[in-house]
Amino acid sequence: MTALHWKLVIDAADPHAQAAFWAEALGYRVEDNSALVERVLSAGQAPEAATVVVDGRRAWRDLIAVRHPDDPVDEPTGMGMGRRLLFQRVPEPKTVKNRLHIDVHAAPGERAVETARLERLGARVIRQVSGAGGEWTVMSDPEGNEFCVQ
Repeated sequence: MTALHWKLVIDAADPHAQAAFWAEALGYRVEDNSALVERVLSAGQAPEAATVVVDGRRAWRDLIAVRHPDDPVDEPTGMGMGRRLLFQRVPEPKTVKNRLHIDVHAAPGERAVETARLERLGARVIRQVSGAGGEWTVMSDPEGNEFCVQ
Protein backbone atom coordinates (compact mmCIF):
# COMPACT_ATOMS: atom_id res chain seq x y z
CA MET A 1 0.00 0.00 0.00
CA THR A 2 1.21 3.50 -0.80
CA ALA A 3 1.37 5.88 2.14
CA LEU A 4 -1.43 8.44 2.14
CA HIS A 5 -1.04 12.21 2.36
CA TRP A 6 -2.98 13.71 5.25
CA LYS A 7 -3.59 16.91 7.18
CA LEU A 8 -5.05 17.51 10.59
CA VAL A 9 -8.19 19.68 10.31
CA ILE A 10 -9.04 21.81 13.33
CA ASP A 11 -12.35 23.62 13.78
CA ALA A 12 -11.93 27.28 14.70
CA ALA A 13 -13.88 30.45 15.37
CA ASP A 14 -11.04 32.48 13.80
CA PRO A 15 -8.98 30.30 11.45
CA HIS A 16 -6.43 33.01 10.66
CA ALA A 17 -5.71 33.78 14.31
CA GLN A 18 -5.34 30.07 15.04
CA ALA A 19 -3.02 29.63 12.05
CA ALA A 20 -0.87 32.54 13.21
CA PHE A 21 -0.63 31.06 16.73
CA TRP A 22 0.25 27.54 15.58
CA ALA A 23 2.69 28.71 12.90
CA GLU A 24 4.60 30.64 15.56
CA ALA A 25 4.23 27.86 18.16
CA LEU A 26 5.58 25.13 15.86
CA GLY A 27 7.93 27.12 13.63
CA TYR A 28 5.63 26.35 10.68
CA ARG A 29 4.68 28.66 7.81
CA VAL A 30 1.21 29.97 7.07
CA GLU A 31 0.40 28.78 3.55
CA ASP A 32 0.20 31.37 0.79
CA ASN A 33 -2.76 30.30 -1.34
CA SER A 34 -3.16 33.75 -2.93
CA ALA A 35 -2.39 32.58 -6.49
CA LEU A 36 -5.06 29.87 -6.22
CA VAL A 37 -7.56 32.28 -4.67
CA GLU A 38 -6.99 34.80 -7.48
CA ARG A 39 -7.43 32.08 -10.14
CA VAL A 40 -10.68 30.87 -8.58
CA LEU A 41 -12.02 34.44 -8.27
CA SER A 42 -11.00 35.30 -11.85
CA ALA A 43 -12.84 32.22 -13.11
CA GLY A 44 -15.98 33.31 -11.24
CA GLN A 45 -15.95 30.13 -9.16
CA ALA A 46 -16.14 31.90 -5.79
CA PRO A 47 -17.46 35.24 -4.58
CA GLU A 48 -15.15 38.00 -3.37
CA ALA A 49 -16.89 37.75 0.02
CA ALA A 50 -15.30 34.29 0.49
CA THR A 51 -11.90 35.95 0.79
CA VAL A 52 -9.99 38.21 3.14
CA VAL A 53 -6.63 39.97 2.90
CA VAL A 54 -4.13 38.81 5.53
CA ASP A 55 -0.58 40.15 5.62
CA GLY A 56 -1.13 41.74 2.22
CA ARG A 57 -2.20 38.47 0.56
CA ARG A 58 -5.64 37.30 -0.47
CA ALA A 59 -6.75 34.18 1.40
CA TRP A 60 -9.91 32.19 1.94
CA ARG A 61 -11.94 33.72 4.76
CA ASP A 62 -12.89 30.39 6.34
CA LEU A 63 -9.85 28.16 5.67
CA ILE A 64 -6.12 28.53 6.20
CA ALA A 65 -3.35 26.02 6.77
CA VAL A 66 0.12 26.00 8.24
CA ARG A 67 2.85 23.69 7.00
CA HIS A 68 6.26 22.44 8.03
CA PRO A 69 8.89 24.66 6.36
CA ASP A 70 10.95 21.72 5.09
CA ASP A 71 8.11 19.92 3.34
CA PRO A 72 7.37 20.34 -0.38
CA VAL A 73 4.76 22.78 -1.65
CA ASP A 74 2.47 22.54 -4.67
CA GLU A 75 3.46 25.87 -6.26
CA PRO A 76 0.24 26.48 -8.28
CA THR A 77 -1.92 26.22 -5.13
CA GLY A 78 0.52 27.10 -2.35
CA MET A 79 -0.60 23.99 -0.46
CA GLY A 80 1.92 22.01 1.54
CA MET A 81 2.41 18.40 0.60
CA GLY A 82 3.57 17.16 3.99
CA ARG A 83 2.91 17.97 7.62
CA ARG A 84 -0.02 20.43 7.76
CA LEU A 85 -2.68 21.79 10.07
CA LEU A 86 -5.78 23.18 8.36
CA PHE A 87 -8.03 25.53 10.32
CA GLN A 88 -11.66 25.78 9.22
CA ARG A 89 -14.26 28.21 10.51
CA VAL A 90 -17.23 26.64 12.27
CA PRO A 91 -20.18 28.47 13.82
CA GLU A 92 -20.32 26.62 17.12
CA PRO A 93 -17.89 27.18 20.01
CA LYS A 94 -15.71 24.43 21.47
CA THR A 95 -17.64 22.82 24.33
CA VAL A 96 -15.86 19.59 25.36
CA LYS A 97 -12.36 18.20 25.76
CA ASN A 98 -10.51 17.34 22.55
CA ARG A 99 -10.53 13.68 21.50
CA LEU A 100 -7.30 14.30 19.56
CA HIS A 101 -4.50 16.64 20.53
CA ILE A 102 -1.01 17.76 19.57
CA ASP A 103 2.06 16.98 21.68
CA VAL A 104 4.81 19.58 21.35
CA HIS A 105 8.26 18.22 22.21
CA ALA A 106 10.57 20.75 23.82
CA ALA A 107 14.33 20.30 23.81
CA PRO A 108 15.60 18.31 26.81
CA GLY A 109 15.34 20.42 29.97
CA GLU A 110 13.51 23.24 28.15
CA ARG A 111 9.85 22.42 28.88
CA ALA A 112 9.42 25.38 31.26
CA VAL A 113 11.03 27.77 28.77
CA GLU A 114 8.86 26.44 25.95
CA THR A 115 5.74 26.64 28.09
CA ALA A 116 6.50 30.28 28.93
CA ARG A 117 7.06 31.08 25.22
CA LEU A 118 3.73 29.51 24.30
CA GLU A 119 1.99 31.48 27.07
CA ARG A 120 3.42 34.70 25.57
CA LEU A 121 1.87 33.65 22.22
CA GLY A 122 -1.57 33.28 23.84
CA ALA A 123 -1.66 29.72 25.19
CA ARG A 124 -2.67 28.98 28.77
CA VAL A 125 -1.40 26.37 31.23
CA ILE A 126 -4.17 24.01 32.36
CA ARG A 127 -2.14 21.71 34.61
CA GLN A 128 1.21 20.02 35.20
CA VAL A 129 1.30 16.23 35.01
CA SER A 130 3.90 14.01 36.65
CA GLY A 131 3.68 10.25 36.73
CA ALA A 132 5.31 6.96 35.85
CA GLY A 133 5.12 7.87 32.14
CA GLY A 134 6.99 11.15 32.57
CA GLU A 135 6.20 14.80 33.03
CA TRP A 136 4.38 17.22 30.76
CA THR A 137 2.37 20.41 30.77
CA VAL A 138 -1.21 20.42 29.52
CA MET A 139 -2.00 23.73 27.82
CA SER A 140 -4.76 25.23 25.69
CA ASP A 141 -4.37 27.33 22.57
CA PRO A 142 -6.15 30.70 22.23
CA GLU A 143 -9.46 28.98 21.35
CA GLY A 144 -9.26 26.43 24.17
CA ASN A 145 -7.95 23.40 22.27
CA GLU A 146 -5.83 21.27 24.59
CA PHE A 147 -2.27 20.27 23.74
CA CYS A 148 0.70 18.98 25.71
CA VAL A 149 4.27 20.17 26.05
CA GLN A 150 6.69 17.38 26.86
